[in-house]
Amino acid sequence: MAGSMELRHLRYYVAVAEALNFTKAAARLRVAQPALSRQVRDLEEEIGVDLLRRSPRGVTLTAEGKLFLEEARDLLKRTVEAVEKTRALARGEYGELPVGYSPSPTVDILPPALGAFQKSVPRVTVRLHDLAGNELADGLRNGVLELAIMQRPTGSNGAGLTFEPLQAYPICVAVAPGHPLAKLKVVPLARLAGEKLVVFRRQEYTDYHALLERVLQEVHPRPVIAVECDGSSSLITEVATGRGVAILSAVFGKTIGPRLKLRPLTPAPEPQEVGIVRALSGDVTPAGEKFCEHLRAVAGALGERGC
Repeated sequence: MAGSMELRHLRYYVAVAEALNFTKAAARLRVAQPALSRQVRDLEEEIGVDLLRRSPRGVTLTAEGKLFLEEARDLLKRTVEAVEKTRALARGEYGELPVGYSPSPTVDILPPALGAFQKSVPRVTVRLHDLAGNELADGLRNGVLELAIMQRPTGSNGAGLTFEPLQAYPICVAVAPGHPLAKLKVVPLARLAGEKLVVFRRQEYTDYHALLERVLQEVHPRPVIAVECDGSSSLITEVATGRGVAILSAVFGKTIGPRLKLRPLTPAPEPQEVGIVRALSGDVTPAGEKFCEHLRAVAGALGERGC
């Protein structure tokens, strides 16, 4: 506000304008009447108009005084709301929370955690961003995302990021129901040496390709890739139509339905971890920390997943 006008001037004026009496207003505010009269007079002088008409019987509002009463009430209301929202933000109970995620790997954890979080803090709006692994990592580093729920980033993709594991899933092979490998309860890794693979595109899914190389390095160092897919739905469709088999974590069992069969591998590769990723240089808000608590609670209640 211009000049020396302060919020207390507005509060004093509103009290007088509502009571239409300095004595009653002073009692309500618990200030001395002379001090109250002086503050309201100072306000009028600063604005340069008469807000009140004074008489021995009390006061009445001028046209300017009626307008200023409405505006002052609105300002005071917005000030109270601003303070309340700021305090709620500091408690993690207000604001927006941009969260990135990989849909299939987080299907066990994210939906129930999000539901519980929104129920506990309904004034926080979670903005979900469904992105590929590379895009999630970039979003965290440039501050577009506060958190990401995804598989553990590898290599350069994990630079500048921290990973908190929530759940680990065994690595399986996904095949069409009519594929010969579907008849086996457990698939030897060596059997994959002669199989064509359906994979995610390397450009966006570098972490997936790192997983693929780790699993196949001894039995299939240069796998034959039949088709590269830009997402889970297209990968499932390609495998279901017989284009090849896919190496996936067990969490995909919830998304593939009856169209594919998941079979465990032997010897069992190191499982795929899914967890919370954040930027080393970024600040997680109180709302973000609350969201992490819900993710941990859901993950803690999950049992071990198999293929």
